[in-house]
Amino acid sequence: MEGACATAGLDEIYQRSLDCVHCGLCLQACPTYLETGRETSSPRGRVYLLRGVAEGRFAWSDAVTEEVYLCLDCRACETACPSGVRVGSLIELARAEVESAASRRGWRKQLEWFGLRRILPHRSRLHALMSLLATVQRLRLDRAVAAALPRRLRDLMELLPRVPAAAERAALPEFVPAEGERRGRVAFFVGCVMPELFGAVNAATVRVLARNGFDVVIPPRQGCCGALHLHTGDRDFACELVRANTLAFDAAAVDAIVVNSAGCGAAMREAADWLGEAAEAFSGCVCDVSEFLDRQGLREPDGRIEATVCYDDPCHLVHGQGVADAPRRLLARIPGLTLAAHDDPESCCGAAGIYNITHPEMSRAVLDRKLAALAAAAPDIITSGNPGCLMQLESGARRSGLAARVVHPIVLLDEAYL
Repeated sequence: MEGACATAGLDEIYQRSLDCVHCGLCLQACPTYLETGRETSSPRGRVYLLRGVAEGRFAWSDAVTEEVYLCLDCRACETACPSGVRVGSLIELARAEVESAASRRGWRKQLEWFGLRRILPHRSRLHALMSLLATVQRLRLDRAVAAALPRRLRDLMELLPRVPAAAERAALPEFVPAEGERRGRVAFFVGCVMPELFGAVNAATVRVLARNGFDVVIPPRQGCCGALHLHTGDRDFACELVRANTLAFDAAAVDAIVVNSAGCGAAMREAADWLGEAAEAFSGCVCDVSEFLDRQGLREPDGRIEATVCYDDPCHLVHGQGVADAPRRLLARIPGLTLAAHDDPESCCGAAGIYNITHPEMSRAVLDRKLAALAAAAPDIITSGNPGCLMQLESGARRSGLAARVVHPIVLLDEAYL
């Protein structure tokens, strides 16, 4: 369906739901089922509910809609499923149907619409908002405001990271040449949140790619990937965003489109599911930075980092893209670094896009399981390859008293190059 967003509706939900044989192997992989013990809060329970709606046995009631949105869309069930049920896409299709039926209202809906439509895709608006927040934080007004807020809103403010200095938020150059022997030409996807809150990670990514012999092109007209919009059911707007990115990157003439945000990478790799043939070439070029460097062969770092590190898998990298070993192999190449396993690396941290804002109680319960496993491993550094995960883990570590530094793996690689 070239040039248009492929529609699915209840017929596709029904057809995809038939793959589920209700074996139950997904149950122990599902964070919400582990917390509630409710069948309806499990992957197979949600598939059953969605099939019932598609068959006309259920309506989009508040109870059904709540279960659709209570799902973290972490896709751990997909890794566990022997039948290959794509629960994540089923949930996203269901949310699009809910939004089309206008059966979801309230503050969560209004917050999503305003933030995701009016702020996130508009670079100047997002930058202005982050600049305002930076001023508030610099003057410590956020602490004064937080003290006067109800507990729920105070908890939400604790999730906000420190906005970096203006120098870290400056735009990257449109071209960075390879260092040493040239090995290829790649485009880099900067994202929308990453430049504002993790500009140092983006800069480190470009430096490491160049250090490894790749010319790096940064198309100026790229924008938000649409992942958060897709996850919340705003499928048509997500399609507009990904279509704009296909045009921005088509002209780059590169070997790969490198991404350092797991959620963005998963959405971009599946863009052909939304746009059909119009996005196949684009999707086929997308590659997470850890997978790309591991596949191409990392040039040996010449520095050392004397520390113990726990790597925590972002859901949309390990389950959405099937990338688990590559980041660990790269970290193991850093002299002095000791890679320590913890007991819960592939479960969700509870960030899940904006889930920690819309479902804070469940998000915190899911995160507490993760923090207990990390605390038992007692690392010096916690590392993960997704901005939402980094913010969630840093907030949780701060709240629970963990002294570990929380960083993106590419930052450690960058530090290891002298």
